Amino acid sequence: MKIGIIGSGAVGQTLATGFLNENHEVMLSSRSSSKPELVKWRETTPSGKTGSFREAAEFGDLLVLATGGAVAKEALEMAGKDNLRGKVIIDVTNPIDKLPPENGVLRFFTEINSSLMEQLQRFVPEAKFVKAFNSVGNNLMYKPDLADDVPTMFICGNDDAAKKTVKDILTSFGWETEDMGKVEAARAIEPLCILWCIPGFLRNEWSHAFKLLK
Repeated sequence: MKIGIIGSGAVGQTLATGFLNENHEVMLSSRSSSKPELVKWRETTPSGKTGSFREAAEFGDLLVLATGGAVAKEALEMAGKDNLRGKVIIDVTNPIDKLPPENGVLRFFTEINSSLMEQLQRFVPEAKFVKAFNSVGNNLMYKPDLADDVPTMFICGNDDAAKKTVKDILTSFGWETEDMGKVEAARAIEPLCILWCIPGFLRNEWSHAFKLLK
């Protein structure tokens, strides 16, 4: 597939490189195609393409939203809603507040009965959002090596076919998938980011992932 990555930070770069390793075509993007980290990634990754948010949204058959949560809507607006219509969008965002963590616990700008993904789905109702990759650090997103076990990625979204596509991607990236249902399940999945980060903030431990046992 052609994959458009909206966001050029560490998460976007990690996923972009993972998709390239799986033989997809990839465009990594930022607000400006001249952003230094974008230019550096292109120089070190000649098989990848770079561009603006709009160019990546036009390019991609499937899109990955990997911006900060606070600017996610703005990024989608810049990408152009017409370019998002009907496309699967892997939503990696978390609604992290600007306030510092409290005893290792991140603060969210959403409330318990709401989620950022729900806001994004309402903002672009014609897109097929699937929450994924938000509950682990970028160092483990592609081919995680964790004690000879396969970690679990929790996903949700309103479109079953879109979730099947994302499940196939997750399998190729070294994950097992648990489908938690419709978009409202993001109210539970997004806070997994808070839980995942606590050992990191308290003990500088960042090499772990979740596993659902049955």
